[in-house]
Amino acid sequence: MSYLWISLVLGVVAGLANLFGGAIVSARAWSRTFLALFIALGSGFMLATALTEMVPESLRLAPASAPALILLGYFIVHYFEHTWPAHFHFGEETHTDEFLNPSVAYTALAGLLIHTFFDGVSITSGFLISPWLGTVIFGAVVLHNIPEGFTIASIMVAAKRSRSAGVWAAGTLGVSRIVGVLAMALAHRWVNYGLALSAGVTLYVAASDLIPEVNKTPGPRIALTVALGVALVLGLRFLFFAYCAP
Repeated sequence: MSYLWISLVLGVVAGLANLFGGAIVSARAWSRTFLALFIALGSGFMLATALTEMVPESLRLAPASAPALILLGYFIVHYFEHTWPAHFHFGEETHTDEFLNPSVAYTALAGLLIHTFFDGVSITSGFLISPWLGTVIFGAVVLHNIPEGFTIASIMVAAKRSRSAGVWAAGTLGVSRIVGVLAMALAHRWVNYGLALSAGVTLYVAASDLIPEVNKTPGPRIALTVALGVALVLGLRFLFFAYCAP
């Protein structure tokens, strides 16, 4: 199976995780602690993926341009999150007064669409370089997709839209990711640059979006769960190269 088909299939799986996150908004109320633990696991996994896999590989492939592109990727998401949407949080409905205007909810959706587009770019870039890199990037994407879907569905509900609109919004995140997969496949000659940009995006989401959210929940369980996410990447790397690598 070619890298494109693998990336497309995994992009669809990641989109289903968005839909699942959106669907659970209408299913029941989830405690802040449970959500924080789930996000903490994803944040540790993403942070380790960015710093131990994506950034070093980017520097190896494009030593001259990678540092600037990583910074650019970081600030692309930073710019859109702070310019288009009002402030929002992963994993819970907050500041509902800020989302009474439905147009604000749709600008928040637009900001998340930028991020999910680069999720698709990241997955394809990874598989273009190696099966291991593509697999670990996919793992990082999936682990934050459920809280991401939960977030956008919560925003839609807070904006007085229907719960079905929340699920629809979560579904568009999956579509944006597929567009990112296809865009990187078309631009595969520039995979070195795509990976570096994606590394900056992944670093931003882990360090600036997810970690600050989980830090709001006190207690050692949060820190240990973040560490577990990091350990998963390191453990999977050891197992892959010990038993799967040629």
